[in-house]
Amino acid sequence: MLPSYVPVLILALVAIGFSAFTLGLSQLLGKPRPNPAKNSVYECGVPPIGTARERFPIKFYMICMIFILLDVDAAFLYPWALVFRDLGVFGFLEMGAFMLLLGGGFTYAWKVGAFDW
Repeated sequence: MLPSYVPVLILALVAIGFSAFTLGLSQLLGKPRPNPAKNSVYECGVPPIGTARERFPIKFYMICMIFILLDVDAAFLYPWALVFRDLGVFGFLEMGAFMLLLGGGFTYAWKVGAFDW
C-alpha cells in the first residue's frame, strides 16, 4: 500500500522544497527599504480617519445575513428544479410551503426596515 503514496509524497516534497527555495531566494535578493509611506495603514486608497474601535452600524450585518440566507435558498431551489418531475405533487406542495415561509420572512424583514439604508 505504501508504493501507491510515493507520487503524493514526491509532490509534497517538491512543493515544500519550492516554497522554501522561493522564500530563501527572496530573503537573499530582496532589499528591505522601509519608509513611512510603506509602513502607514492603507485601506482602499483612503487615509484612515479615527480609531479602529468605532461603533459599526448593525444594518450592514443584517443585509449580509439576509443575502446569505437568500443565497442558500437559491442554491436549494436548483436541485429541486432538477428532480421536479420525479417529485410530483408532493414535491410541488413542499416547495410551495418552503417558498411561502421564505416570502414571509422576506416580507417581515422588509416591514421591520432591515433593507432601509
